[in-house]
Amino acid sequence: AEYGDYRACFYAGIKIAGSNAEVMPSQWEYQVGPCEGIEMGDHLWVSRWILQRIAEEFNVVVSFDPKPIPGDWNGAGCHCNISTLAMREEGGIEHILTAIKKMEDKHIDHINDYDPSGGDDNRRRLTGLHETASIDEFSYGVAHRGASIRIPRQVDADGKGYFEDRRPSSNSDPYMVTNRIVKTMCLDE
Repeated sequence: AEYGDYRACFYAGIKIAGSNAEVMPSQWEYQVGPCEGIEMGDHLWVSRWILQRIAEEFNVVVSFDPKPIPGDWNGAGCHCNISTLAMREEGGIEHILTAIKKMEDKHIDHINDYDPSGGDDNRRRLTGLHETASIDEFSYGVAHRGASIRIPRQVDADGKGYFEDRRPSSNSDPYMVTNRIVKTMCLDE
């Protein structure tokens, strides 16, 4: 089903960048992008629809629940890689750190907008265990998979690039996620 989904997304013009198995039993993930702004929502929603249709052909059930099976293992997120032109240019790390500080100041707003249940679904996943930060505390770090926001090691070494917000839930509305990021980083809301 995963291979069929990847091919169908590619054929449909979805900006799909890869897929891989994950930690939880029967868990797979795929990456969409790079996209500009609101375009991300279009590609992610259509890719989810294609995944559901392909899964039907294989008698497979798809869940976007952040913790579909209770237990001592990872949940499912919709991590979001973020950059602006200034972040990708020389000295961009300062722009990355400024954006992260803004996101820290609006942590609760992000938690509420990153989950269609206002944070309730994500509370089961963001426990501080299994490569997640606690939903109640904001953190960031270089190559830190247990942080709210991760700065890749290569970005830190280069002093420019992007950062990864690890808080959005797997069932997040990508338009809400993009909206919240733009409000915080660009509009200071």
